[in-house]
Amino acid sequence: MELEFRHLRMIRAIADAGSVTKAADRLGLAQSALSTQLKRIEAAMGGRLFERGREGVQPTPLGVLVLERSRVLLPAMRQLQEDALRFATAAREDSELRLGATHGPFLGALVDRLVTARPELTVSTQSSTSASELVTRVVDGRLDVALTGRCGHRKSTGDERLEWREITVDPVFALLSEDHPLARERELGLEQLAGERWALPPGEGCFGECFAAACVRAGFLPRTVYEADAASCLHLVRSNRAAALCRATFPPPPGVVVIPLTPAQLSWRQLICWRPRALTRRLADEVLCYARAVHADAVTRNPVYTAWLRQQEDAAAREHGAPPSAAH
Repeated sequence: MELEFRHLRMIRAIADAGSVTKAADRLGLAQSALSTQLKRIEAAMGGRLFERGREGVQPTPLGVLVLERSRVLLPAMRQLQEDALRFATAAREDSELRLGATHGPFLGALVDRLVTARPELTVSTQSSTSASELVTRVVDGRLDVALTGRCGHRKSTGDERLEWREITVDPVFALLSEDHPLARERELGLEQLAGERWALPPGEGCFGECFAAACVRAGFLPRTVYEADAASCLHLVRSNRAAALCRATFPPPPGVVVIPLTPAQLSWRQLICWRPRALTRRLADEVLCYARAVHADAVTRNPVYTAWLRQQEDAAAREHGAPPSAAH
């Protein structure tokens, strides 16, 4: 493995936080993912960079050397990126937008809105299953805007060099085959799915860990977990080989049903980020506005999600002594 600047940022983050766990949270990574990456970096460097102790981590002599060099290299690279971004932004102004996302249909709908409203705007897109990779592309100036997400319980956003805005927070629902014995239920407790095998997409964030923790709270440990791409996960669900999880806005394809989980233990924050000075405030605000409009449209078109939202509104109204919603 060749050393990259993002690896130096990870090492710097661990040293500044004094803990792999704290650094992972600041970087928007799962602790296990950062630990694995650190092992690869140490293998490339030829030795351990940190020693773990009761007070956290301390750099080894090799780690001190790497950190000292990073204090020179990282600011120099950052200055180069900022100079290049200023030059490129001045040339492009608001005529071009490079957009990245981890959300397939969400990305397409956003591009449609932007191009319709701004026909003079040239929009290009990039997609990745890795949220941190997209964020790195924004930091490096290869993308102008990234649509990412993370577990709803994590209040931190991500890289502090970027501007971050929250689009929304959605609950996570269960995805089952229409032939599943529980397919006609209006809602499910996670414990009712204790005997299921699960199909989950790969990811470096904490969602897998959050799912496992939710299962433990529900009184069981997940059985077999198939890690697969989205299309393979859907195939396993449709063929009744596994259950899966999805954001509440997900439009189920034929042969699959979406069922709310109660209580709502898992949620997903949809976020948008861009680099200050690399994007004008006017264009950034437009992209954020259209992203929220796209999400609102997705909610409106999803009867399962809209019914769930009405139930939450009625429950809140009853709690405060108000009459329930009439829109049923």
